[in-house]
Amino acid sequence: MCAAALAAALGAPAALPAGKSYTVAIEGMKFSPERIEVGVGDTITWVNKDFLPHSVTAPAARLESGDLASSESWKFVARKKGEIDYICRLHPVMRGVVVVK
Repeated sequence: MCAAALAAALGAPAALPAGKSYTVAIEGMKFSPERIEVGVGDTITWVNKDFLPHSVTAPAARLESGDLASSESWKFVARKKGEIDYICRLHPVMRGVVVVK
């Protein structure tokens, strides 16, 4: 008997499927893509491909990656629906949006 069928037979809730994974590159002083649409439970990884440090900062959503040096990355799991506008705290002209559906 598979694990899901066993869990159902025992009255236990089946595990939720893992969310999808997305990557946003930080390169050329911009986030790419600048706008990304994901679902609740999905993971977004920002990867700094620039030689300068950058951040992923959204004060309203309480998101802060800290300074990401070249080749460093930071992950975020979307927990609720909505739009998250973010910037690079070190270079505020860099902007992006995460739309959680």
